[in-house]
Amino acid sequence: MRFDILTIFPEYFNSFIKSSLIEKAIKKGLIEINIYDLRNWSINKHGQVDDKIFGGGPGMLLRIEPIYMALKEILGVQEYDGKGKLNKDPKTKVVLFSASGEVLKQKKVIDFSSYNRIVMICGRYEGVDFRVKEHLIDEEISIGEYVLFGGEAPAMVLIEGVSRYVDGVLGNEESLKEESFVEEGYVEYPQYTRPSKFVISDDVSWDVPDVLISGDHKKIEDFKK
Repeated sequence: MRFDILTIFPEYFNSFIKSSLIEKAIKKGLIEINIYDLRNWSINKHGQVDDKIFGGGPGMLLRIEPIYMALKEILGVQEYDGKGKLNKDPKTKVVLFSASGEVLKQKKVIDFSSYNRIVMICGRYEGVDFRVKEHLIDEEISIGEYVLFGGEAPAMVLIEGVSRYVDGVLGNEESLKEESFVEEGYVEYPQYTRPSKFVISDDVSWDVPDVLISGDHKKIEDFKK
């Protein structure tokens, strides 16, 4: 699985790609993460990639030209298909993160995991020129009904969610079978570990439910359900 990130803050991801299971998956060759600085395709020598909004309004928008040029180079395409989209491998998905996008849920994460490559555009400021949404992307995604500085945090969320479904990334593949949200409305049961009795004071303790340490597998399964 290859992830390509288009951002004006590439340093945002420095610690992310060197952490935990993500770093291990990269070293094993299970996933690949490439980070591209949008300013490499700026419209002038000053590194400009944004501009004022037509019709007025606060803030700035990312311009279409640097995003268009960056995608053409990253994807290795030179022309459009007949539907106004850039020609590319059908197993490649181009995603824009924005507040108006479809809210990311587990079923969508699983769907993304069926692709070989995900190219992510991280918006900033007031977002991107609307023509990016009209002509250059496949999906527009939000990670929740709230506003962030940009699309970098959502990109990390998507990478973590999808990477868990790449063979070999998780130490225990059984973890995927009973996890939350795979089925609509399903959230995992309460889980505990040692000690079974956590003593707070002489007359107060927080205990693991008796059924979980009873050894009765039928009752334990009923508890989980």
